[in-house]
Amino acid sequence: MTQTAAQPISGLPQARERVFSGIQPSGASHLGNYLGAQANYVAMQAEYDAIYAIVDYHALTTVHDGEELRRLTHEMVLDLLAVGLDPDRCALIRQSDMPEHAELCWVLNTVVPVSWLERTPTYKEKRQQGVDNSMGLLDYPVLQAADIVIYKATRVPVGKDQAAHLELSREIVRAFNRRYGSVFPEPQAVYTESPVVLGIDGATKMSKSAGNTIPIFAEPDEIRRLVMSMVTDPLRIKRTDPGRPEVCNVCGNLHRFFGGDYLQIQDGERTARTGCVETKQLLADRIIAFFEPMRERRAELAATPGIVEEVLAAGAAKVRPLLVETMREVHDAVGIGTR
Repeated sequence: MTQTAAQPISGLPQARERVFSGIQPSGASHLGNYLGAQANYVAMQAEYDAIYAIVDYHALTTVHDGEELRRLTHEMVLDLLAVGLDPDRCALIRQSDMPEHAELCWVLNTVVPVSWLERTPTYKEKRQQGVDNSMGLLDYPVLQAADIVIYKATRVPVGKDQAAHLELSREIVRAFNRRYGSVFPEPQAVYTESPVVLGIDGATKMSKSAGNTIPIFAEPDEIRRLVMSMVTDPLRIKRTDPGRPEVCNVCGNLHRFFGGDYLQIQDGERTARTGCVETKQLLADRIIAFFEPMRERRAELAATPGIVEEVLAAGAAKVRPLLVETMREVHDAVGIGTR
């Protein structure tokens, strides 16, 4: 079978390549989400034929209350719109509105050895964290691959720490194409510039499951409280002790994103000219100021009846012709239905 070129999204300007990314609605958006993904989403909608999905099927591995999942999905749409996603320049969709994702996942399952899934870093990490060892957790990467390739996306924005997950999607594509012909393109990574964002403990990646996040839309007093609780240099006991910016999450990492003077801040810590309390107070002020316009925008959106469902319905209408055509090709290749 000859691979069909991806068609442009209806209603969006045609770009050179299509990009897809999904974000789980498993909690409030935090600094790690914004710096590691959301800011990149906003930038890429100007360059690519961009599709962004709220992946609520994936969230079922960790969120086990139906009303809570609906609320979190609604809130995540508001978050993404507030940080700058423009429904006229991208397609914002809810994964569960497209049952074809789950159907394609099943088809891809038939070409994936179990051993590929058991070796994935996320599966190992989640098990270590005590997450329920469900079949959904094991099969998560196959649904992830289906999410990407059903739209024939050729670019996927990821951090370098997530490269192994995308490579598995590429392996799945190769396995399917070897068996049934060249149906899907192999997606390529677009690496984000941001490093891994550590949480308030200063030791582990900022994540909702670890409970170490700074929510970007929290009230200013809450943001300030969380920033002031952040772990800095554990060996800097007294204010007069020289600090080590290279191990400090506050002045060595986060300040570089919120102000252009981070080198001076690092020098102040290194020479004990400034103290950890001062640098944390300054960071809190800058985070609050940076997100204030987005916080106001989010409040306006939240007060607009029906806005979330309108945006999701518009996104679904844009992408539906793409997944219908892809599934027609898949059915033809594997022998489902009649020609």
